[in-house]
Amino acid sequence: MVNEPSNSKTMYRNLILLVLLWEVVGRLDLVAGGALPSLSEIIIRMWIDRHDYPLHIGSTLYASSAGFLIGNILGVCAGVLFVLYPMTLRLSRGFNIAIFSLPPIAIAPILVITLSGMAPRIVLATMGVYFITMTATVVGLSQADSRTSELIRAYGGNKLQILRLVQFRSAIPSILAGFRIAAPNAVLGAILAEFGGGGRWGLGTYLLGSLGRGEPDRLWGIGLMATLISGASYFLFVVISNRFLKGSTSITLNTAIPTDITKNEHVLKTFFITMGAIFLPISIWWALIFFSGLPSMIAKTPWGVVEYLFFSNMAEAAQGRLVAAIAETLPITFIGMTAGLLFAFLLAIFSSLYFQVIRAFMPIALITQTMPLVALTPLLVLILGRGNSLTLWVTISVTFFPAFVTLTQGILLVPSLAKDLPKAYGGSKWQELIIVTIPASLPYLFAATRLTVPRALLGVMIAEWLATGKGLGNLLNQSRGYLDYGMIWTVAAVSVLLSIIFYQLVVYTERKVLGKLGMKTAE
Repeated sequence: MVNEPSNSKTMYRNLILLVLLWEVVGRLDLVAGGALPSLSEIIIRMWIDRHDYPLHIGSTLYASSAGFLIGNILGVCAGVLFVLYPMTLRLSRGFNIAIFSLPPIAIAPILVITLSGMAPRIVLATMGVYFITMTATVVGLSQADSRTSELIRAYGGNKLQILRLVQFRSAIPSILAGFRIAAPNAVLGAILAEFGGGGRWGLGTYLLGSLGRGEPDRLWGIGLMATLISGASYFLFVVISNRFLKGSTSITLNTAIPTDITKNEHVLKTFFITMGAIFLPISIWWALIFFSGLPSMIAKTPWGVVEYLFFSNMAEAAQGRLVAAIAETLPITFIGMTAGLLFAFLLAIFSSLYFQVIRAFMPIALITQTMPLVALTPLLVLILGRGNSLTLWVTISVTFFPAFVTLTQGILLVPSLAKDLPKAYGGSKWQELIIVTIPASLPYLFAATRLTVPRALLGVMIAEWLATGKGLGNLLNQSRGYLDYGMIWTVAAVSVLLSIIFYQLVVYTERKVLGKLGMKTAE
């Protein structure tokens, strides 16, 4: 067993080595002619700008904290509802994916027009948190040992008692893992709203105002401050998770085969549920615009988007621009998402075999992954330029971390007794992985994939919006400049539709694979 103090010393030593290497590289201007300043230069610049930070930090902290709290309450409550009543999950699937995959850079200007004060930032932070926590809650509740649930049911227990005594206790590790991922996302949502024009103060506003000054040390300073806030929120829930889960381990694997709720369902019922899932987000979209009272020139209803894209005078030109943008965005999204998932899966497996290697890697991973995407992208532009390599790097970066956290949590929850069985028969660690660990953690692999589908598209669009001048992100940026609200709403609707299609493909594959293995699905 690895000694815990030794682990901490290794991590601190690696962090010190990283800082020293950064200092040498920055002082010698070895990266893009000074695009990466030394850490001491960045700290000096932050000290010079120290009077600028308090109000910007306070504004971002307020919005992200409020969004984190609201989003988590909604996410946990929704997850419980979906598990207690699976029909609601199927009906709400389109709405849930739409909430998570709707590009914040598309709706931030609309929210600023519609809402006042800090509300646009809080709404975007809430949206960034809700889906992650809801998914983590559903996965955790769904993977509870069904035999214990059946025992309580045999003694007259109802759904709420099973939820309280079995499912919720089993779901705590997954929910806390969701909180860890959601915390940096709340900061990202708030900063994205600030990028969209939401007020005078905020780190996003400060970063946007500093982009054209040619001062890498200031940009890195703002980026590091955003990273410190995100990282502190992440580590807060790491500590809480460790305190809650210390000494808590599984002792059995769930071998019960659940009943497929769609297996004997009438075809007509399935059809109406599917139609409900499709039309629910559309109905909510229409209702929000109707009750907001915004003029039709700014706020486009679903029919307004269809009319703009197919029946307006500029429909043909709009279609051409949209198709060209999609052709540029989709390939890089697929490549980046696949690479990020593969890297996360291999690293999660590798971490169960060689823990010291992961200890060495985690300081770099945490720094890059807790830095909000909009703060990271301008800094990567200085180093990588504005080509496809930048977009690919950003996409892998945003998909890797949530997938890695989810997969690692799934591997840690594999019961030790189940892993001891191959050892008793002389099996190696690799045989244990292939026979027990990987199959048992498959639900978490699919959960990680569902999380990364919308994030991959969002990452590509933000890179295109801020840097590359290509694809859907650039089309969105141009449309904002031209006040082409029809195209803004069209890009938002198309990005949501693409995310839903990819998401449904993952769900279909999950059902097929886990169904053959006799395992539960979260859907």
